[in-house]
Amino acid sequence: MTYCVAMALDAGMIFASDSRTNAGVDQIGRFSKMRVFARDGDRVIVTLSSGNLSITQNALNILDQRARSGEAQLNLWNAGSMFDIARLVGDALREVKTRDGPYLLQNNIDSHANFIVGGQVRGEPPRLFEVYSEGNFIEATPDTCYFQIGESKYGKPVIDRVIKRSTGLLEATKCTIVSFDSTMRSNISVGLPIDLAVYETDGLRLKMHRRIEETDPYFQMIHTQWGEGLRTVFAQLPNPDWI
Repeated sequence: MTYCVAMALDAGMIFASDSRTNAGVDQIGRFSKMRVFARDGDRVIVTLSSGNLSITQNALNILDQRARSGEAQLNLWNAGSMFDIARLVGDALREVKTRDGPYLLQNNIDSHANFIVGGQVRGEPPRLFEVYSEGNFIEATPDTCYFQIGESKYGKPVIDRVIKRSTGLLEATKCTIVSFDSTMRSNISVGLPIDLAVYETDGLRLKMHRRIEETDPYFQMIHTQWGEGLRTVFAQLPNPDWI
C-alpha cells in the first residue's frame, strides 16, 4: 500500500508520497512513487502513483521513452497543456493494463493503479488531476483543491480542517507532514521516507524537492509535538454532562 497527496493552491502546489511497498509482512520494499519531469522555464510535471507497482512503473517508462524519442507524436515535452498530459498518463495506463492485466488476473494479482499528475505548462495556470485505474481523470477545483490516493483515510481529517485554496505553501507543507504522520501512526503499510516537492505558481521550476528520512529533525519534531498537542487538547475538552 502507499499514501500520496497533492494540493493545488493559489500560491502553488504540494506533492508528497511515501516509499513503502508491501506484499506481505515479510515482503517490505522501498520504491519512490514520485516522478518529476521538468524543463526550467517551460514546464514542471509531477506524478504520484499508487497500486500495482509494475503497472505504474511501466506506464511511466512508456511516457518517458516516447518523450525521449524525439518523434512528432504528442508527448510530455511537446504537450500544450496539463490536460493533454493527464490524457497521456491515462492512455499509458490503459495500454499497460490492456497488455498485462489479463495475465495478472490469471494469477489473481490485482492490476489496479492510480496516478495524481500536476504541474504547470508555460502559457497556462498550474493544474492538478487524478487519473483513475481505468484511465479517465478529474481535475482539482477551488472547492476540491487536493487529491489523495492509496491509504488516504487516516490523513484526510487534518487536511479537511486546515487546507483551503488560499492556504500558503509553508502551512500546507506542515499540514502535509502531519497528514503523513497520522497515516503512518495508524497503518504500517505506509512508511518513511517521504518524497516531498513544492512548486510555486508561475515559477516553472521546483521550489523544493527533498526526501524526508526517519532521522529528519523537522519530521521528528512534528511527530512528537502533534501527538502531545492532541493529547493536551483532548484533556482540556470538558467531559459530557449527560453521563
